[in-house]
Amino acid sequence: MALVDDLRALLGDQRVKWEPLELRIYGRDAGIGQGMPVAVVLPETTAEVAECVLIARECDVPIVARGAGTGLAGGAMPTEPALVIALTRMDRLHNVDAEGLTAWVGPGMINLELSEKVAGLGLHFAPDPSSQAACTIGGNVGTNAGGPHCLADGTTVAHILGLEMVTVDGDVLTLGGAAPDPLGLDLRAVVVGSEGTLGIVTRVLVKLTPDAPAVQTMLIAFDTIEDAAATVSGIIAEGIVPAALEIMDQPMVRAVENFVKADLPVHAAAVLLAEVTGHPSAAEAEARLVASTATANGATHVRVAADNAERALLWKARKSAFGAVAQAAPDYYLHDTVVPRTRLVDVMSKIYEIGARYNLHMLNVFHAGDGNLHPLVAFDARDEGVLADVTDAAREMVLVSLEAGGSLSGEHGIGLEKRDFMGQVYGPVDLDAQARLRQAFDPQGRLNPDKILPAGSRCYDYGVTLDRGEAL
Repeated sequence: MALVDDLRALLGDQRVKWEPLELRIYGRDAGIGQGMPVAVVLPETTAEVAECVLIARECDVPIVARGAGTGLAGGAMPTEPALVIALTRMDRLHNVDAEGLTAWVGPGMINLELSEKVAGLGLHFAPDPSSQAACTIGGNVGTNAGGPHCLADGTTVAHILGLEMVTVDGDVLTLGGAAPDPLGLDLRAVVVGSEGTLGIVTRVLVKLTPDAPAVQTMLIAFDTIEDAAATVSGIIAEGIVPAALEIMDQPMVRAVENFVKADLPVHAAAVLLAEVTGHPSAAEAEARLVASTATANGATHVRVAADNAERALLWKARKSAFGAVAQAAPDYYLHDTVVPRTRLVDVMSKIYEIGARYNLHMLNVFHAGDGNLHPLVAFDARDEGVLADVTDAAREMVLVSLEAGGSLSGEHGIGLEKRDFMGQVYGPVDLDAQARLRQAFDPQGRLNPDKILPAGSRCYDYGVTLDRGEAL
């Protein structure tokens, strides 16, 4: 095949994958779908990425950019024969400006490794997805990832100052920069969250955050999930915006405790993990207010982490939630819709009802502070008919969230999984505007085709559905 031959000539045999097993591995992310690339490349420089893009264009092959494959919405899964450009070897920390609180990093750098590398400077990278020990900065940029601490710190877009990107034509652009008030359109923010549909990010200028002088982490137990949700609303009503407010229901607590051994209250119906940061006296005062609000809302137990080791163990428990589910079944499926905090209890009740009606084993963990839900269904895909039940139930859960005034995604992105729900949220004019923006970057739809926008999004003015090769 000419594509593979040209890529091997450019990168060598070790950095081009074309064997069937290798293609199958790179043909999926952490979701439930499976695609099949034509080839996979592992470039190490921006120039190599640009050359790979030009080779793919010459061979009329679409392109899918990929990080560590931890995404859950099918964003890195090819829907047709495509070249997968895996950026995991572009993992360098190029430079750090400790005074300016910035760093240029490669898209393949692991999220947690970035914070570890700057820890000696008293700094960290604030976005902290549950998969932060495996996910990459480039993947975070692609999906505008969040994490438990996005309540106070914001999602990835708030921590990206600039980026370098290879266009579909092989050109290299630099968008944004360290200047606090850059001129012109904010194309940096447009690219963050675009899931590789506008270009391939090859370097990222991140904002680094100083470590808080004091941290108070609390684990609070409740007899009902309603009491836990009411506590979250009560804390926010008091004028406090904690660093994190995370809820796990009893099935999830039991799975996590069996996995991590963090001395979690497994008999509680729900637990709330709350964290406040700041000056020592301020953090202590806010912790007392959180505890009193929880007690007023029926908390049965309040535990404050005694030291950094216990705090780390509690967060390990929370961030091990998805891995712990493997004890229940070999497969899992989840969404990450967002609902108003005031509708948490109502929506959760409906989600539990949906799970029971389909007779599914369901566990829940969510970023309660900003209403980001993660209903998780554990199942065995080998059981006849179960996958259809899981996807049907998941669809109902999404619609329940939207009916409550919610949104499709808090941090996982739209990808392929939630693409066909976009018409439930946006009208034809809105979809057309988004498709026009995408077409301005990629006229032929060669970058990550079929993702985010449903078919026909770009035909508002024409009244017809156009093929991908003509327009989006």
